[in-house]
Amino acid sequence: MKYVKRNFMPLRDYRGLADGNRQLVTWVLETAGNRIHGTTRERPLARFGETERHLLQPLPSVAPEPAVWARLKLATTCHVQFEQCRYSAPYLLIGEQLWLRATSSAVQIYREHEMVATHPRLTRPGSRSTVDDHLPPEAVAYKRQNPPWCLEQAEKIGVACHALIEQLFAERVLDNLRAAQGVIRLGQRYGARRLEAACQRALAFDNPRYRSVKTILEKGLDQVAMVEAAFDSLAESYTGSGRFSRDTRTLLTH
Repeated sequence: MKYVKRNFMPLRDYRGLADGNRQLVTWVLETAGNRIHGTTRERPLARFGETERHLLQPLPSVAPEPAVWARLKLATTCHVQFEQCRYSAPYLLIGEQLWLRATSSAVQIYREHEMVATHPRLTRPGSRSTVDDHLPPEAVAYKRQNPPWCLEQAEKIGVACHALIEQLFAERVLDNLRAAQGVIRLGQRYGARRLEAACQRALAFDNPRYRSVKTILEKGLDQVAMVEAAFDSLAESYTGSGRFSRDTRTLLTH
């Protein structure tokens, strides 16, 4: 490249790309190809014709796609991060250093010379590409607990539980999905009957949240009779930071 820059390009004028290519071919055939090469001590055109020409192979029908390689560690989330995007790989490889090959359209992940994952190339920062088969069994089961599944399970528990889950999904469904899953899992620990009673109490106090249902169950408040006089003693469980709230009917007695 230095030889071309220093000996062909200086002091030349080009009327266009075609004219530049024509001048370059003429220079190679008449000047550069017939000089004595400093390393081989042969004329380049003679060496090419006698030794190198028959070793050349035709170009591939499809041009190779430029790629970027990176050495990355597989995190406990079963993903590697590349340019602010995440791509999954088999969970059995967690903690290992993997090779990532990225082109303009695809991402391939290798363990040494073995390709273990492939994904479409992501461009939006924070985006994630996940293959379910790459996740451990418990993570796959958790991922499949979508909103319809939560509503179906809540309906089996009772009317109040179903109503509470519906209120959670009334807005920002994905943001509240984890809370809904948590409410359903409380039934495994406390039983469907107690969970239904806790949901009924949370709805009565207009506080349909996972934390409220969990607190009710932990304190056994689902087994306390639902009476208005109990508001003062149970205010902390239902109002959170409003623990000093009082029923106005108990204050306005005169």
